[in-house]
Amino acid sequence: MNLLVTGGAGFIGGNFVRMALTTPGWAVGKLVNLDLLTYAGYRGSLADLETDERHVFVQGDIGDRGLVARLLREHRIDAVLNFAAESHVDRSIDSPEPFVVTNVLGTQRLLDEVGAYWKELECRDAFRFLHVSTDEVYGTLGPDDGAFTELTPYAPNSPYSASKAASDFLVRAAFHTHGMPVLTTNCSNNYGPFQFPEKLIPLVIRNAVEGRPLPIYGNGENVRDWLYVADHCRAIRAVLEGGRLGETYNIGGAAECRNIDVVDAICVLLDELRPDPAGPHARLKTFVNDRPGHDLRYAMDFSKLTRELGWRPSETFGSGLRRTVGWYLANAAWCEAVESRSYQRERLGLAR
Repeated sequence: MNLLVTGGAGFIGGNFVRMALTTPGWAVGKLVNLDLLTYAGYRGSLADLETDERHVFVQGDIGDRGLVARLLREHRIDAVLNFAAESHVDRSIDSPEPFVVTNVLGTQRLLDEVGAYWKELECRDAFRFLHVSTDEVYGTLGPDDGAFTELTPYAPNSPYSASKAASDFLVRAAFHTHGMPVLTTNCSNNYGPFQFPEKLIPLVIRNAVEGRPLPIYGNGENVRDWLYVADHCRAIRAVLEGGRLGETYNIGGAAECRNIDVVDAICVLLDELRPDPAGPHARLKTFVNDRPGHDLRYAMDFSKLTRELGWRPSETFGSGLRRTVGWYLANAAWCEAVESRSYQRERLGLAR
């Protein structure tokens, strides 16, 4: 298959691109990687793929109709995987408009061009549009509530989740109105290699190694279901290849954990792998004012995905977290480049 992957220089998209091109049995002809390279997109994360002739990197916006139309036809795309999104809740609270522009308008413009291309194909039945979304569209759960299912009503509580909910509905509408062959996945909190250091797990790892405070919102009781990014990528492949058109599939890690426990687990691993002469890393824990509208708990029921496609996570939270901590310890140069924003200067032509 020839794939168009949007947002393929970001965290989840970049991991998918790498797995698609390096995993035996993933039959990829050409992979066109369209990414705007905003603050969270880093082409350096894909440096090991620069010599792979199947990987075609294009810097651009999913809302650029002309560019999308050209890429689809020039590379005879068989499937589009839409990872492109503004995704950080805190940033959406401070500035919602970029989330609406990218996640809502960008998704609709992408759908328009993909739909026009799909209608021109001789073999429409084989084409797929897979939209990657989030568990946050479902809102929040109480301590004893059952996990989110694909039938849980949407109840987004942040500008980010509201914009993703809107994009999900636009994809749904493309299927029901135009018959487009779409699939949607809603995932829980991802973690793993190449995650931008503003997110909880890489932030705690980097701060702890450097002896800086480990910020924890509120009392640290908020619960998330943690999904190792490689497991997520394998689930996306399963849905792309075998999912029923028009359907939504939840993807979870079967790893509910309080934020305070996540921080403690990282500290224990760092005490083992990178001991600090000043004492246990947990001494750096610092409680800060809670995020406005902070959802209490997310949990994902992914039994539909297991039942229909046989997928389940291969990593436990313990094994995935050990892999993740080890990766960040071994890749300090990548972290420093991202944190210094040097890659953004390169993108703007200010450094080479």
